[in-house]
Amino acid sequence: MTTRTLTRPPVSPEAGSRPRPSKWIWGWVYAGAFAVAALLLTVVGYLGAGVAGGHVDWLELLSEASWSPANSVYGGLAMIYGTAVVCALALAIAVPISWAAAVALSEYLPPRLARPLRMCVELLAAVPSIVYGLIGIMVVRPVIAQIADVPGGDSLAAAGIVLAVMITPTIVAVSVDALAAVPDRVREAAYSLGLTRREVVRSAVLPLARSGMRAAVLLGLARALGEAIAVFLVIGRADGRLPTSFGGFLDSLVHPGQTLTTKLAGPEPVLAGTSGPYFAALCGLGIILLALVAVATIWGTRGRTRSAALKRTPRYRGTPRMRLQRDRLVMVLRMGALLLPSALLVGMLALLVTRGSSAFNPSFWFTSATGAAGGGVRDQIVGTVLLIAATGILALPLGFGAGILIGVHASERTARLLQTFTVVLGGAPTILLGLAGFVILSTSMGWGRSWLAGAIVLVPVVVPVIALTTSARVRSIPPELTESAMSLGLTRAQFVRSVVVPYTWPATITGLLLGLARAAGETAPLLFTATVFFGAPAVPSGIVESPVQALPTHIFTLSQDSGDPQAVTQAWGSAMVLVLITAVLLSAAVALRNRFEGERWTT
Repeated sequence: MTTRTLTRPPVSPEAGSRPRPSKWIWGWVYAGAFAVAALLLTVVGYLGAGVAGGHVDWLELLSEASWSPANSVYGGLAMIYGTAVVCALALAIAVPISWAAAVALSEYLPPRLARPLRMCVELLAAVPSIVYGLIGIMVVRPVIAQIADVPGGDSLAAAGIVLAVMITPTIVAVSVDALAAVPDRVREAAYSLGLTRREVVRSAVLPLARSGMRAAVLLGLARALGEAIAVFLVIGRADGRLPTSFGGFLDSLVHPGQTLTTKLAGPEPVLAGTSGPYFAALCGLGIILLALVAVATIWGTRGRTRSAALKRTPRYRGTPRMRLQRDRLVMVLRMGALLLPSALLVGMLALLVTRGSSAFNPSFWFTSATGAAGGGVRDQIVGTVLLIAATGILALPLGFGAGILIGVHASERTARLLQTFTVVLGGAPTILLGLAGFVILSTSMGWGRSWLAGAIVLVPVVVPVIALTTSARVRSIPPELTESAMSLGLTRAQFVRSVVVPYTWPATITGLLLGLARAAGETAPLLFTATVFFGAPAVPSGIVESPVQALPTHIFTLSQDSGDPQAVTQAWGSAMVLVLITAVLLSAAVALRNRFEGERWTT
């Protein structure tokens, strides 16, 4: 009996089985980069036109401390000093706590505990800046007033503490993404050498995640430099205060001051008109603020490039004593740093629940506002959701494309330039975005107050966050993954579509989440372009002259009338509604991100 071996006849490869061309990828990528450059040039062009409309004495603006429009004295040195002090204080508080909390979430806790705690930290990012301002008024200012024995408590220190609380969740979330991108085999190899957990984190994990964690600090710095409303409510807005000694410096921390953003967010940009030396000086302050963000970004990226380029010979270190004791001490410190944001969230929610109890009444959600401070917030909820959805749809492809270009296709110098543009755009004061949108969209294009104009001016708030988180994730792709893809004959575009996009998607969702959380609480740009306090329909019927009512501007308007108990109660109830809405959106985004992140690239 003979046996016959079955063989499959050779089959010619079909056209459908070949990798599909992906040239459309580059159109998408370049569109994102072009959008970042165009948005930044729009803001710079608006400021440049304002400066050209009047005479600016740059030497006086940079070296003079006093600001007196009545006497034609426009000195911005005290505001530059206030900006630097507030941002430095915020970073000094937030960065150590955020990095330690991120390491604890990624390296010390099991996933079943890390994920809910991470969501709690990210929920802090969803709290609108106006709510941080209200909490600063109620909690931080009284503490400063009691400790420093100063009336009111408005001070640079209060502003720095509020900003530190605001930027902590941003730094934690992006840093956790950077740590999660480190392959597990790196940790396993380090543990196999007998290293303790602290030594594994320091020697194996942090070197690979350092670029992403530094990008997180840049994002935090961008938000600190661009924040206006929360700082506006706690800093005191006192012009011309510049210390001349170290004792004066310490004293200035607990007294009112002024920053560049609070000056631009005040009534002066409206009172100054659209031309003349007064308006030109204010636009000059905006250019100085953008320049400060650019300098900080260039300094950060240059420092990272140089340190990576220097090949130092590793120095032998003997086995340190008390390794286990040090490991336990570091673990306790990092877990304690993780508890701080969690405790802050619990305290903030307790304050919102006690002050905003009206939000738990269903009628508050489903009835329209009546009078100055009565009724519910149904129309404000619809308007807020519409603005957030439209902003996300516009910003996601642009930010993702820009991030891919920075991380994959651009040369080192071009990537550094694009990253600088992106962070400068993220640090642009939102009041400038609102004024530019008012001049271009509402006035020149004739849109008036329009919900679409509001979504467009919020896009520059979201795009930088998506682009930076995506590019940081791209740079953490293991080299062997890239080499394997290229060895299969994939083109650069196919590599982006098949490897880069799936790998970076979890970080992109995180960036979108953080960006929308910030955009949901923005007040200043919407005041000029999209919202009214009352009289607008719940759902707009068009684009031109189609304003909406939104929760952030509703809260801001009500908080100005602090002498009316009903207005204050309505403001806290509206704040609670806004936090609950963003919490629901956050939960959905986290569930989607965890689904993508479950398929981790660890080989």
